[in-house]
Amino acid sequence: MRTIGFLIQKEFLQIFRNRSMLPIIFAVPVVQLIIIVHAATFEMKSIRLFVVDHDRSVLTREVCDKFRGSGFFRITGYSDLDRDGEQGMKQREADAIVVFPADFEKQVSMGRDARFQLIVNAINGSAGGLIHAYTQSVVQDMNHNLRKESGLISMETRPQQIDLTYTFWYNPELNYQTFMVPGILVILVTVISLLLSGMNIVKEKEIGTIEQVNVSPIRKYQFIAGKLIPTLLIALFELAFGLGVGKLLFDIPLEGNLLLVFFAAAVYSCVILGLGLLVSTMTGTQQQAMFVSFFFMIVFILMSGLFTAAENMPDWAQWLNHLNPVAYFIRIIRMVLLKGSGFTDIRPDLFALALLAVLSITLAVRRYRKTV
Repeated sequence: MRTIGFLIQKEFLQIFRNRSMLPIIFAVPVVQLIIIVHAATFEMKSIRLFVVDHDRSVLTREVCDKFRGSGFFRITGYSDLDRDGEQGMKQREADAIVVFPADFEKQVSMGRDARFQLIVNAINGSAGGLIHAYTQSVVQDMNHNLRKESGLISMETRPQQIDLTYTFWYNPELNYQTFMVPGILVILVTVISLLLSGMNIVKEKEIGTIEQVNVSPIRKYQFIAGKLIPTLLIALFELAFGLGVGKLLFDIPLEGNLLLVFFAAAVYSCVILGLGLLVSTMTGTQQQAMFVSFFFMIVFILMSGLFTAAENMPDWAQWLNHLNPVAYFIRIIRMVLLKGSGFTDIRPDLFALALLAVLSITLAVRRYRKTV
């Protein structure tokens, strides 16, 4: 243990001696957390709407006011020419176009079905689907008001219906930041841990100090432990600091036991650090280590369920995702922080992380050859 203690001391001295790494370790993750949480959202609160009104009636203005008052739409253009709406969408000034026919109000006043056209920019399929859903909600509300004003709906004629009472658990305000902050924290811890550990041994190869370690009586497990523990402590500090920032700036709920979060984070960090040390033993330069680390990191993040549900992926991708430690820890941290889950609830994911940790560290120890 004394040998490992000296190695840990040496690692901390090397880390804090490199002044260019200190902002990357401590400042950059916080800035990324603040920026990414605001940017990484699927919520649409300012849909740009272009109105092509061939009718120019009171009713079409009421419909436009209904869109404007919904809180989701912002009217950016108004014309009676179809080509103006098309040009607005091509120039990215509009996300959707509403086209009112010339006899729109007349059809409504005669009690007939009145139609208007909605043209949606569906390059982004998710955004297109949301715009369509929001538009349907506005139109249904408008239809209800028209039937009520015309006397078609009354207490005597209203059909019997089933009323649904709903409650949103764990995120009652449907705040997207509450969902994203824990996942972004996992990504920041992953980036720091994988990059630091991935360039650790290979850095010693480049500067030549690895030869001094090789001729010393230090054993392989002591060397790996001395490399792993300092980065593990830094990763846990990053998580604690990120949780504090998330609570102060975004008011994320901390429903569960924080000790359970840090225990799971320690197990997860062992997986990432073992993988990073494995990459470091297999590469010859820091550039190679960085490229290989980014390869694994991008695959892990995109398949983790951070932005989209992993259950929507194909079956083969879901099976492959059993080897993805990021997916396990994102589920754990969201369950504990947002739902207040206990050890029993996260036990399957935690055991999977422990198995991956043993596997990655074992491979890193075996792959490191202490040769002169």
